[in-house]
Amino acid sequence: MHIGIVGAGHIGQAVARASIKAGHRVKLSNSRGPQSLVALAADIGAEAGTVDEAIAFGGLVVVAIPLKSYPMLSAAQFAGRIVIDTGNYYPGRDSAITFLDNQTTTTSQILAQQLPGATIVKAFNAILAAQIISHAKPAGAPGRRALPIAGNDPTANKFVAQFIDEIGFDAVDLGPLSESWRIERARPAYCIAMDKARLEATVARTSRSDFVPEGSWRV
Repeated sequence: MHIGIVGAGHIGQAVARASIKAGHRVKLSNSRGPQSLVALAADIGAEAGTVDEAIAFGGLVVVAIPLKSYPMLSAAQFAGRIVIDTGNYYPGRDSAITFLDNQTTTTSQILAQQLPGATIVKAFNAILAAQIISHAKPAGAPGRRALPIAGNDPTANKFVAQFIDEIGFDAVDLGPLSESWRIERARPAYCIAMDKARLEATVARTSRSDFVPEGSWRV
């Protein structure tokens, strides 16, 4: 499969490395242009391209940029694409967003509004970048980590779940994007390694008032 990645930070790089290890082709892009990515792409085994080129290249497109940068994305470019949204809301970085603070929407629903012609699937937001490589295990391995996903299109969710399985993780489908609040920053399942059964139980019992201490997931 061809995978286009928009954003070459830690998450974008980790997904690129995991994808290539699983036998996929990757085109990596960022806002500074392909000339800034030549050495990194060569090290990863990916191709460097412009954002437009990465989107056009990808049968699956991964958006791995800060939430504050979502408005810079062009809806027309993403039309018809399955898009993985890896984003999280950090008010200190992204500025305060009332609709997220009062829990009337989710980060992925914001991206879906920005890209109405795309099919958005939330994934890779609830794992630390380095763990995308270090925690991967073959299917059926004891204690295999599960990653949560959410999306409004069940077929797209299954497609992304299969991709996640290929790179070394089980997937737990939360259903529509409106349920993705359960795995956003500082929720009980955020960036905590769990197998499938534990992750399913944790997200099921998470309430709107359930938060963990800021940064506790990095301990």
